[in-house]
Amino acid sequence: MTKPLSDIVLGLKPSGIRKFFDIVSEMKDAISLGVGEPDFDTPWHIRDEGIYALERGKTFYTSNSGLKDLRKEICNYLNRHNGLCYNPDNEVLVTVGGSEAIDVGLRALINPGDEVIIPQPAYVSYEPCALLCGAKPVIIDLKAENQFRLTPEELEVVITEKSKVLILPFPNNPTGAIMERSDLEKIAEVVKKYDLYVISDEIYSALTYKGKHVSIAEIDGMKERTILINGFSKAYAMTGWRLGYACAPKEIIKQMTKIHQFAIMCAPTTSQYAAIEALKNGDEDVIEMRDAYDSRRRFLMQSFKEMRMECFEPFGAFYVFPSIKEFNMTSEEFATRFLEEERVAAVPGNAFGYSGEGYLRISYAYSIEKLKIAMERLKRFIERLRQR
Repeated sequence: MTKPLSDIVLGLKPSGIRKFFDIVSEMKDAISLGVGEPDFDTPWHIRDEGIYALERGKTFYTSNSGLKDLRKEICNYLNRHNGLCYNPDNEVLVTVGGSEAIDVGLRALINPGDEVIIPQPAYVSYEPCALLCGAKPVIIDLKAENQFRLTPEELEVVITEKSKVLILPFPNNPTGAIMERSDLEKIAEVVKKYDLYVISDEIYSALTYKGKHVSIAEIDGMKERTILINGFSKAYAMTGWRLGYACAPKEIIKQMTKIHQFAIMCAPTTSQYAAIEALKNGDEDVIEMRDAYDSRRRFLMQSFKEMRMECFEPFGAFYVFPSIKEFNMTSEEFATRFLEEERVAAVPGNAFGYSGEGYLRISYAYSIEKLKIAMERLKRFIERLRQR
């Protein structure tokens, strides 16, 4: 065998997030602010439902689409929170996390050579998933002066006759940026004008600190051209349960389910039973965790202000994205030295795309006690840099 491996796979870069996480896991007294994983335990009543499902022997395959009761509760949730009406029989697919939904959504829509428009900084999986299904990623560099929101002008200028899909990653990882209704209405007009489809990754929709989250699927004419993706990892602290979902027109869901059927079969059964309980009775848990995140967010913003460190105010997810441009170092250099000298791990902004260069992603899905220690170390670190 002269060339056993795929050129596309060989060309993919490893995740820049995991690198620092792996280093800090072996470093004594280090604090990691690098991984987007809630520090809360899954609420007990949700865990209990999972345990009860095991006790009842609910360990079989579910239908490829997921448990009917779960699909119904997903529809109830989206109707309750967003006024969206989906049919649980043919417009919902339960997936292994939101990441699988992104993958199968792209594979269901893309023909080789189609262009996928990806605003960055953004979650690290979008670009590799586009490449793996034969698409050409077209990157829009979001700007801090626009609060890292996507503008219709930025979108329209990159559209060609090969443009097929826009990925809409809001609330955003890593910036914490959000898109409000007025922003989405303008984007929707461009999408409809050029007959694009949207994959709207709304995994952080419940963690919004300014008004109510709006899905682009709520905008007139958009539900029929949108794959709405969400899940349970972030809002319900269920990362290890590996459960997400996609909602879309039945023609799209049918093809996504076909891919899911051959690649996965079905999402974990125990997790699905627990998720039914989460959607039925978990709203108060989400509010409690969101309030805690908001308190941490405000603490970090005040800390940056006191340090004279530039950071736009994020209103979604659980990340801040401070600028480190004043120090004339790359994001990688800054993060590496911060880890080596002060034993705090954060993720270089360029791990999320070229436009993330000059920034640092700090997650506040950690206790306020850890955040206070980390901010003391950051203050000490940047004071040394300013004295050079």
